[in-house]
Amino acid sequence: MPSEPIEAELAYPPVLSPAQEEGFRVLEKENPLDRHTTRGSTFVGTATPPDLLELEATHTRQGYHIVTFDKGKGEDPREWSNGKKWYITMCTAFLCLAVALGSSLITGDMKGPTNELGIKQIITNLTVTCFVIGFGIGPLLLAPLSEVFGRRPVYIVSMFFFFMFTLPSALAHNSATLVVARQIAGLAASAPICNVGGSLADVWAVEQRGGPMAVFSATLFVGPCLGPMIGGWIGERAGWRWNYWVLFIFTGACTLFTLFIPETLAPILLRKKAAKLRKDTGDDKYRTLEELESLPFSESLKIALIRPFIMLFCEPIVLFMSFYLSFVYSLLYLMFFAFPIAFEEIRGFGMGITGITFVSIMLGILLAMCCVPFQERLYRKVTKNGSFPEARLYPMMVGAFIFPIALFIFAFTGAYAWVHWIAPCIAGTLFGLGMVLLYISANSYIIDSYSSYAATAMAAKTFMRSEVGAMVPLFVTPMFHNMGFQYAGLLLALVGCVIAPMPFIFYKYGGRIRARSSRAETGQRIRDSDRGISEKNGLH
Repeated sequence: MPSEPIEAELAYPPVLSPAQEEGFRVLEKENPLDRHTTRGSTFVGTATPPDLLELEATHTRQGYHIVTFDKGKGEDPREWSNGKKWYITMCTAFLCLAVALGSSLITGDMKGPTNELGIKQIITNLTVTCFVIGFGIGPLLLAPLSEVFGRRPVYIVSMFFFFMFTLPSALAHNSATLVVARQIAGLAASAPICNVGGSLADVWAVEQRGGPMAVFSATLFVGPCLGPMIGGWIGERAGWRWNYWVLFIFTGACTLFTLFIPETLAPILLRKKAAKLRKDTGDDKYRTLEELESLPFSESLKIALIRPFIMLFCEPIVLFMSFYLSFVYSLLYLMFFAFPIAFEEIRGFGMGITGITFVSIMLGILLAMCCVPFQERLYRKVTKNGSFPEARLYPMMVGAFIFPIALFIFAFTGAYAWVHWIAPCIAGTLFGLGMVLLYISANSYIIDSYSSYAATAMAAKTFMRSEVGAMVPLFVTPMFHNMGFQYAGLLLALVGCVIAPMPFIFYKYGGRIRARSSRAETGQRIRDSDRGISEKNGLH
């Protein structure tokens, strides 16, 4: 699986070690030193995998000239100017924003297509379902392609198809055109999801990522909430088709950006340099480490399609954390449909004002991001004797309480017109706060527990999360109408209560679970008392 996952960048302190990050960057593999997958290395089958320098030395002894970046010549993307780095950062951020808006902008007016095309509401809701399905399936196919062709061509082709298949939705005169076009657009739009983390790591060193990560955090978490906020006013004033036209125009602009994004993937740049050296010198021994260690594309594709499911069903941490995150993610999409019920149907708000209520969720998201420095200080305190993955779970423990509280408030205040509108908005703020605390913490825990297989673990999580989230539009409206708003919301809150103990369980037993896995990291918590006993025994 290629590409350093963007979730690895959101963790503070960084989850991946410098050696693991360099492996992602230079070899474009999540576990480049894995003795089970490395091809051509004399270290296959050894007890301890070598580092990149050892691999280079081994191939040098075999007579190869290993091609690397020359320091100070601007060949390495990390040596590019800050202006060029920020241009790449903003362009890729716009790609993420386009994808976020693509999934949620149309929810600003879901009744328009239903009324004009004479179709059932559930068919209209499929336009969201089919788009989000692509988020889970697309990366399994598109991620390996970046190993062969690089990030830039994948961005260009995928955004072009996203752009082109948004047009049929704007012009649709029947449900089939609307739904099929959205499915293809969703598959194409998944490329930024699986590549933006790698693009960021390509050009920014860890110590320089504070500002760029703030930009990406905004697009990843706030972006989906902007969709109904903008789409509500467009739908109210110009009609549902203009939601698609606005999305079409924006994705067109983003597609133009991709034409001017330089290639940043180190293996591709080094491969071009090696090809030039072979041509200029006539010496076929000029090779990159990635060329010597890479797997055939068919095998890379097989790993990308199979390994995530193996981890999903064989690793309890991946399975249960993915289940929790799927519940959280699905409720974000549920809010896109529940807010209009609470504010439009029950309180008589217009679509535009209903969209503005999503500001409450955005405020919660921003509040959660402000808590990151406190989490960082707590992490450093509890890992002073040595790092262990369970130290990432503290924000999730807090979020596990806040999240169901938000759902209880939403259920008991959103259902009644006589309750002031600020009450469900307060629930929205708590929802956004709990969601981000849960999301960042659980992602960090998964990556920290399986840092040698981080991309595969994230692919498994993304697949499950996206497919579960995609199902929400198909049942949320009938659920709230038939069960009643209060009882539907109460059911979700109770589910949140049932799964709330999960981070506490993994905090206590996670070390034992990881010890039984051949893929998980083995670091265990060392308490001050344990350290004192060890030091005492060492003295004796």
